[in-house]
Amino acid sequence: MTSQKRKPVARQDRRSKRDYSNDNFLTLVKKESEQRRRPVQAIKGEIKPLNDKQRAYDAAMKSSDVVFGIGPAGTGKTWFSVVRAAQALRDGEIEKIVLTRPAVEAGETMGFLPGELEEKFEPYIRPVRDALEEALGSSHVEMYLKNGKIEARPLAYLRGASIKNAWLIADEMQNATIPQFKMLLTRIGESSKFIINGDPRQSDLPAGKSGLLDAVRRSKGFAEVSLVEFGHDDIVRSGLCQKFARAYDTPENDCYNAVCNETDSGLHRTLTYGVNT
Repeated sequence: MTSQKRKPVARQDRRSKRDYSNDNFLTLVKKESEQRRRPVQAIKGEIKPLNDKQRAYDAAMKSSDVVFGIGPAGTGKTWFSVVRAAQALRDGEIEKIVLTRPAVEAGETMGFLPGELEEKFEPYIRPVRDALEEALGSSHVEMYLKNGKIEARPLAYLRGASIKNAWLIADEMQNATIPQFKMLLTRIGESSKFIINGDPRQSDLPAGKSGLLDAVRRSKGFAEVSLVEFGHDDIVRSGLCQKFARAYDTPENDCYNAVCNETDSGLHRTLTYGVNT
């Protein structure tokens, strides 16, 4: 009788050890990734723009309070803005960097991911963190994260906040709605800079729901706001990346013109700002 009772218990123990649930699998992958990840050393020397459009982008970040970077993947929009924000934090020009993006990924939300809010949001800021580590080094990024000088928040968690003396990097903003943009842009406080990046063609929202180009249009004529539009020729990630970007964009849609060919002044005049600087 005793041996018969032990068999189900032993079988259950073996099953518990072989628990391949989604949560356990994701946690295991995360732990293994962290163990394999080596510390990153900060890039030595001055980081300079690689082409005319990045020079325009760099100049806009120096002169404007809000900068929209619009264009395809691989143009350095996120990487370059994060590097400049990291340098401003390192040099004591600001008190904090706030990283945010909509919690939307191919129609899914971060609710299904395991762990606390910080753990759930971590996959969304991984590309931004990579750029921070290249600018500051892994040890400094960890220090800034622990003391709150670098803070990552899902876009929805910015409601009610006032961003002061900080740079806010808002990435993948083609996935933010019009109400979300209203909420975001009204968070800006004194001595702050908002860098808003996105690619309208890669929106995971239903047609007409993205607020990115709507926000650009509403900002036309604001002296404090600049727009830089990147094209396929500005892709610096790799030649193959540029080829794929072109292959997936049809000729009739081969335009990021946020003002829809209107002749109004305002943001559109900033497209070539700083190209010759």
